[in-house]
Amino acid sequence: MGLLFLLGLFAICILLGVPVAFALGISAVAAFWYEGLPLMIGFQRIISGINVFLLMAIPFFIFAGELMLHGGIAMRLVKFASAAVGAVRGGLGIVNVFSSMLFGGISGSAVADISALGSILVPVMKKKGYDADYAVNVTVTSSIAGIIIPPSHNMIIFAIAAGGGISISKLFLAGVVPGVLMCICLAAAAYIVAVRRNYSAEKFPGFGALVFSFVGAIPGLLTAVIIVGGVLSGVFTVTESAAFGAIYAFAVTLLVYRSITWESFCIAVVQSVRTTSMVMILIACAAAFAYMLTFYRVPTKTVDLLTGLTENPILILLMINVALLVLGMIMDMAALILICTPIFLPVANSLGIDPLQFGMIMLVNLGLGLCTPPVGSCLFVGCAVGKLPMETAVRTIWPFYIAIFAALMMITFIPAISLTLPRLIGQ
Repeated sequence: MGLLFLLGLFAICILLGVPVAFALGISAVAAFWYEGLPLMIGFQRIISGINVFLLMAIPFFIFAGELMLHGGIAMRLVKFASAAVGAVRGGLGIVNVFSSMLFGGISGSAVADISALGSILVPVMKKKGYDADYAVNVTVTSSIAGIIIPPSHNMIIFAIAAGGGISISKLFLAGVVPGVLMCICLAAAAYIVAVRRNYSAEKFPGFGALVFSFVGAIPGLLTAVIIVGGVLSGVFTVTESAAFGAIYAFAVTLLVYRSITWESFCIAVVQSVRTTSMVMILIACAAAFAYMLTFYRVPTKTVDLLTGLTENPILILLMINVALLVLGMIMDMAALILICTPIFLPVANSLGIDPLQFGMIMLVNLGLGLCTPPVGSCLFVGCAVGKLPMETAVRTIWPFYIAIFAALMMITFIPAISLTLPRLIGQ
């Protein structure tokens, strides 16, 4: 009965439009009261949720991403991507995917990817004769590369939700191949749709232009190299690496590209504070909510339920994927990572699934949820950038959904995709 009270109150809060973070906190504290537990313990759980040193990396990652978004790095990455792959049929669609892979691997944010690249590429694609729905759909679906390709603050949230026993450096390594694989699948979908719609190819600018654009993009690309390389080499901790990455991003935009202004710097600071505060409040309240889920033995009951339905690991993994896909359509990604990881990770462990692989399954799955109605934040932002009604975009986005789903199935059932790099290079 207590579990029904917890989940029922949470559902009511969501239906009333209460922000997810506050819905988690209200329902958790109310469940403490319902069970007669000291409310002081509930508030202690909320505070302890963010009293984790590793979380210091998140504001630095977010600030670095905002500096790159407002500091001109995105434009140089687009020029390099266009010179490299723009000559293929429907090349601007593939340029969009390739640019997202490069920028997402630096910013670590899907929404930042859409805001930065969408505002550049969508108008250009329209001008070149591409349909608005195609431009928006490619931009929206490719943006989730930032969630999977390191560095990604969502990986840090997953590591904390998993109990803190997962190496961040190994998580970063585990995300490289799945992220590239997903982008390859999306590029194939973009090419197929472009051929069917008879879009033209761009002219190859020549190797000189390719080299020149690559040299111009190197300072920005080095941001990801410094952050990830610093962690993998052991020179920095994750938090130190994130802080140094933010300093480097500021130095590049101020001294190398000279493209950041005082106004854009202030915007980056304000946006970073807003995003960080939302993430921290969410993590704090989710900690209390997760405690009550454990109190009601939800993880154990979930393992018993799924293994009771079938002992076939393939079917169990498919059920977990379906559950995550459905939840991803109606809830925020960070909240779902914090809530679902303690529930489904024990199930994955019982099947012999490595936590690194399960992390990639969850991130790709919930990333797809960001692109789906009714509450997909990436879909909303992409349609706003492209000035396109969401209903129009959804009608033709299904080839890109299929591409992401194909990558998800490969990541789910081929462990080597996620585990090869961590085993070869990981510490």
